[in-house]
Amino acid sequence: MQEYQKIQMKAVGEFLKRKENQKINFLDLWNKLMDANALWVDTKGKDLTYEDLSNLTTHEERMFLAKFIRDIFDYTSELQEKEDPLPESIKIEQIEANEVPAEWQIVPNANEERVLLYFHGGGMVLGSPRNSRYLTVEIAKATKMKVLSVDYRLAPEHPHPAGQEDCMKVYEWLLSEGYKPKNIILGGLSAGGYYTIITLLRLRDEGKPLPLGGVCLSPATDLREEGQDDLFYQNARTDPILADSGLLLWCTIAYLGGKDPNDPYITPLLADLKDLPPLLIQASTSEILYSNAKKFYEKAKEAGVNVKFETWDNVPHGFHSFGLNILPEAQDAIKHIKMFVDGLFHQ
Repeated sequence: MQEYQKIQMKAVGEFLKRKENQKINFLDLWNKLMDANALWVDTKGKDLTYEDLSNLTTHEERMFLAKFIRDIFDYTSELQEKEDPLPESIKIEQIEANEVPAEWQIVPNANEERVLLYFHGGGMVLGSPRNSRYLTVEIAKATKMKVLSVDYRLAPEHPHPAGQEDCMKVYEWLLSEGYKPKNIILGGLSAGGYYTIITLLRLRDEGKPLPLGGVCLSPATDLREEGQDDLFYQNARTDPILADSGLLLWCTIAYLGGKDPNDPYITPLLADLKDLPPLLIQASTSEILYSNAKKFYEKAKEAGVNVKFETWDNVPHGFHSFGLNILPEAQDAIKHIKMFVDGLFHQ
C-alpha cells in the first residue's frame, strides 16, 4: 500500500497541474469526504442516510472524483506497462461485442473454446480491462482459458442499469458467436464480482442458458444503507482500499442514480438464489465487504447452490490485484481459482 500510495501521489500531482482539473477545489472536496467518512465509520452509518450522502456531493463533484480516480488508475497502468510489459506472445485485441467495448486477452496454449467473461472492479464508477489486465492474464495462464474483459459503462455518466445491460449483451454476443454456455465462466473482482452475480440472476430469470459457473472475488452483494452489520464497520478500520478513500460515500450514490437499493438486481443478497450455477467466492476477512460476502455464501448454500467460500486474513480488498506477484496470498487465491475452474470442466 505504501508503494502504491507513492505512485498515487505522483498521479495526483500530474492531475491537478492540468488547468481543466482546477475548476473544483480538490482539497476542500477531499477534506469534506474524509470528514464524512470518519463520521460514517465512527457512527456505523447511523448519522449519514442515503439522502445525506446524495447531498454530500453534487453531480459535478462526483464526475470530478470519477475522472480523478480513473486518471490515477490509468497512470498506474501506464507505469506498470513500462516497467513490466506483457510478453508479445500474449494477444490483446479490442473488439465491439453487441456494441459494447471489450478486450480479448489470449495467452499461449489457451483453449480456443473456453472463455472467462471478466468484469473489472472499480465500484461501478472506474476501472477498465486495461487496468485489470495483469490480473486477468495471470488467471488466463492458470486456467488456460481465453479472457474476454468487458469495458462496461460507468456511473455517474451511466447509472444503473447501464453496466448490467452491457454485461448481459456481451454474454449474449458470445453465444451468438457459437461459444457454448458449458464453456463459459463469468468472473470479476469487487464491482466485477457484483456484476457476475447480477448477470447470473438476470440470465436465470430471463430463461437464458446459464454459463458453467461464476468466480466472485471480494464481491459487493448489499448496497443498502441499513443492511450493514457491526463487522462491516469494524472492518472499515482495516480496509485501506474502500474505507480510507471515502469511495463508498459517493460511488454507491452515483451508481444508484436514485434507484431503490432494495431491488434484488441492485442488492443481490435480497434475491432468490436457487438454480444458480456453481460459484467460487473469495474475500479477505479484514475488508468491509467480507460480512456481506459471507451472508451471500450462506444464503446461496441454503438455496442449494454449489458454492465455495474461501478467505484470507490480513490482506486488503482486491488483494488478488494489489498483491499480484508480491503477496503469497494472491498467488494462492489464483491457484484456487484454477482448481475451481478445472473441477468444473472435469465434473
